[in-house]
Amino acid sequence: MIRRALLLLLTSLLLCTGAGQAQAAGYRYWSFWERDGEQWLYATQGPSLARPSDGDVQGFRFAVSEDSANATRPRGKADFATICAKTPAQNGRKRVALVIDFGTPSDAPEGETPPAARTACARVSPDATTAEALAAVAKPLRYDTNALLCAIAGYPEKGCGEQVSQQQTPEHRKPAAEQNTPSDDGGPSLGLVAGIAVVVLLGGAAIWQVRRRG
Repeated sequence: MIRRALLLLLTSLLLCTGAGQAQAAGYRYWSFWERDGEQWLYATQGPSLARPSDGDVQGFRFAVSEDSANATRPRGKADFATICAKTPAQNGRKRVALVIDFGTPSDAPEGETPPAARTACARVSPDATTAEALAAVAKPLRYDTNALLCAIAGYPEKGCGEQVSQQQTPEHRKPAAEQNTPSDDGGPSLGLVAGIAVVVLLGGAAIWQVRRRG
C-alpha cells in the first residue's frame, strides 16, 4: 500500500515537471520596432502606416514569439549616425536608418537559413512610410492578403505568421525562477530534484515505520 502511494506521488511530480517544460505555442513572423534612445519599443502602427521622421531608427526582427509582449527585439547597436554615415542628407528627402535582423536558425522555417543581420539607410520622400523606406533598401518584400509583412529581402521564401511550437532556446526562455527548466548544464531541474528528494524521505520514513511495527 505504501509502495503504491509513493509511486503515485513520484508519477505526479514527473508529470508536473514535464508540464513546466512543455513548449509554448507561438507565431513565426516579422515584428516591427522603433528606436527610442537606447531601447527598442514595439511599434504601435504597422510599417505601411507609420511615417518616420528624418533621423529615426526603426527595426525588424524575424522570430518565433507568443505575442507582442514577449516579442524578440532586433540585435546589435542601432545608431543613426553610424548607419547613415555614407548616405548624405539631401534637400527634399529624409533619411531613415533601418536595422534588419533575420533571426536565428531555431526561428527559421524548415529548410531555410537566415541571412546575416544588416543595417541600411533609406533616403526617401518626406511623406514616405516605413514600408516604402524598407522597399527602397531591402527588396523583394512579400505581403499576404491582409497586408501582413511576410518576407524581407526574400526571407523567408514561404510562410507568413504561421503558428508553431516555440523553441525553448535561451533567448526565449523565461527566468528559471518563473518556471521549472533544466539547469544550464543539461541536468535535471530543481523542481524535479526536490520532488525526488521528498519521495526518498517519505520512503525512508515509511520503511522505518514498518520496521518499528514489526
